[in-house]
Amino acid sequence: MRQNGYTPDSANAIARYFNRATLPTQQETLGQIVVEILSDGRSLNRKAICAKLLRRLETAADAEEESHYHTLIGLLFDR
Repeated sequence: MRQNGYTPDSANAIARYFNRATLPTQQETLGQIVVEILSDGRSLNRKAICAKLLRRLETAADAEEESHYHTLIGLLFDR
C-alpha cells in the first residue's frame, strides 16, 4: 500500500528501530542488577551492586557501554 509517497515496510522499519536502540537507561540497568542479585538469593547492598557493575564493565562491548557502567559506579559512591 502506498500513501502520500510513503511505502510502509514494517520489517525494515522494525530493524531500523532496533539498530538505533542504545544502551538501557541507568534506571533499567540498575533494575536488572537488583533483580539478578535478589534472584540469586543474595542480600541487596552497595557491595553486591558494585560487584555486578564491575563484572559488566569488564565485559563491556564498547566505549559507550563502558562509560555507562562507569557513570553508574560513580553514582553508587556519590553521597
